[in-house]
Amino acid sequence: MHLKIQEAPKSWPIYRKGRRYVVRPSSNLNSGLAFLTVLRDMAKVVSNRKEARRLIFLKHVLLNNKIPKDEKEAVGLFDTISLVSMKKNYRIDISEKGKFELKEINESEANKKVAKLVDKKTLKGKKTQLNLQDGRNFLSEMKCSVNDSVLINFKDKKIEKCLPMNKGSRAVVFVGKHSGKRGEIKSIDLNKKTIEMETGDKEKLNVLLKQIIITE
Repeated sequence: MHLKIQEAPKSWPIYRKGRRYVVRPSSNLNSGLAFLTVLRDMAKVVSNRKEARRLIFLKHVLLNNKIPKDEKEAVGLFDTISLVSMKKNYRIDISEKGKFELKEINESEANKKVAKLVDKKTLKGKKTQLNLQDGRNFLSEMKCSVNDSVLINFKDKKIEKCLPMNKGSRAVVFVGKHSGKRGEIKSIDLNKKTIEMETGDKEKLNVLLKQIIITE
């Protein structure tokens, strides 16, 4: 199913003139884009859906170290894309203008991803389930709080470490008018659910906790 081009999120780095529709991701419309859009409009390694399907069928591309289900699979912030035959690896990042962009990374980095912790649940047997913003969940005894981030290791299929939200932590704004801004947390107000962060050019921003992700 397609999406009208004017309804596509502003974070999508797509050419909008002369096009009526764009492929709709299978999920996470407001926080991700279709794998086809990444391959065609960002990586520019295919020119149409048929070519994208062929790359997937031949296992020449990986999404987070796995073969994607199809060309409509959703790709979100900090997901990794590997072009196996070209020996190139990329991470979905966000530009200072709030647009998704591809950043080339080393092969070892393609097995890892930072994701935000949005909920915790205690299951039977006193096991703790960590629910992440990208839809993944893990059983883990690691001490980590909601609004912290975790580093996922796709190769070992586990959470490698917790990245706590503290004063001095690095963060990126991924939604809202300050989307794409990065900086250091200067203060945290848990009552108002906001943080004050300072960007590299010394700009001070007040941002909602739900709008930031803690990074390494």
